[in-house]
Order: sequence, then structure tokens, then C-alpha cells
Amino acid sequence: MGRKRHLMVDTMGLVLIALVHAASLQDPVAARLVFNRVGHTLLRLRLIWADGIYRGQLVDWLLQSFGWELTIVMPKDKSTGFQVLPRRWVIERTFAWLGRFRRLSKDYEQYPASAEAFIYIAMIRLMLHRLARQLTQASSTC
Repeated sequence: MGRKRHLMVDTMGLVLIALVHAASLQDPVAARLVFNRVGHTLLRLRLIWADGIYRGQLVDWLLQSFGWELTIVMPKDKSTGFQVLPRRWVIERTFAWLGRFRRLSKDYEQYPASAEAFIYIAMIRLMLHRLARQLTQASSTC
């Protein structure tokens, strides 16, 4: 029995919504749960970049339900090895940031809601650390 994490992040990689669920749930189904959680609260949202696993009916469903365009990021060719994909690195970097927190490095939590809460706590800590660093830099230049 495993778990998956689905995150929706902004262009800077900061978490907008997190969903932790059983690994038996298919990715496109989980994506619908994520988008339904966000609903119509993100009024300025127009474009979403996503992995190739989300292509198919999800593209049309998002456009009809929320008016959001889902752009699928796929490798240009079938070559093997690592490729940097446009915009894909943003979410990968976010997962790397979260992996630096010991509580999120493995699945320690008994409940999915606890795992989601620790994702938000880790992002709050990360954002506060960055704000504090900017404030100290700004005060030292004055």
C-alpha cells in the first residue's frame, strides 16, 4: 500500500494545493480531485502545464468546467536519458524542496490529511525563511 502526492504550484514552485491519496487511484482521477478542490477560487488562472499522463479527457473537462487550458509537456523525441522539459522543472524542484524536510522524505504519516498538512507546513517554513532573508538583505543595504 502506497501513497501519491499531487501538487498544484504557481510559476515560482510554491504550493497552491496539495492532495495525498492512495496509490491505487489513477493520476487523471486524482487531478480532477485537485482541480475540484481549487474550484473557481483561482480567478486569474488560465493556463496549466502538466505531465503527459494527464492528456486525454482531462484537457476537455478542465476547459468546460473551469475555462482553464491544460498544456501537456512531453519530450520532443523518443531519445533515452534525461531531458529538461519546459516548465516541468518547476514542479520537480518543488518536490525536491519538500524532500529536504525529514518528515516528507518518506511516507511517515498514518493519515493522508496529516501528510497534506506537513506539505503546507514545509512550504510555510520555506516561504518565511525566504522572506526573512530578503528582509535582512534589505535592511543591510539601508
